[in-house]
Amino acid sequence: MANKKAQKDAEKPDSGEENVVKTKKKKASKSNKLSQELEDVKIELAEQKDKFLRLFAEFDNFKKRNVKERLELMKTAAQDTMTALLPVLDDFDRAKSAAEDKNSEEPFSEGVMLVYQKLHNTLKQKGLEAMVSTGETFDPELHQALTEIPAPSEDLKGKVVDTIENGYLLKEKIIRHAKVVVGK
Repeated sequence: MANKKAQKDAEKPDSGEENVVKTKKKKASKSNKLSQELEDVKIELAEQKDKFLRLFAEFDNFKKRNVKERLELMKTAAQDTMTALLPVLDDFDRAKSAAEDKNSEEPFSEGVMLVYQKLHNTLKQKGLEAMVSTGETFDPELHQALTEIPAPSEDLKGKVVDTIENGYLLKEKIIRHAKVVVGK
């Protein structure tokens, strides 16, 4: 009987070794699961980081665009007021031109001249500039051609011969195109 038991024990693997093998397999299995979970977390982290960076860049672009739009708005905030004053400025220019004409019977009084200069200076300080058109090459971006006439000389072909109504820029933005006569 002792012989049979020794024989069974010899056939049977050592239960201590078996436990070690099972433990190693369990550890390897757990290690694989943990490695897989770690990889999944790393992938998810990379995706979240990418989303965050894209969102941050988009927000940064939004802030820059918003600042740019505000600056543009501040530059041209008075555009409506300036546009409303342009006919008054035109009337002043015509009255001044008529008074400076040699055949004119009505002089341009000194007080009116001071008001004229003050209005011009104030508008200029606010960024209003009159466009110089007469003698310049016709540019449809800047000028509105009211009519074409035969050019008095060859060098005036395709150029502005006369300015009917001045064009104006407000801080380098066109608020009124110059109305001109073009030589053909």
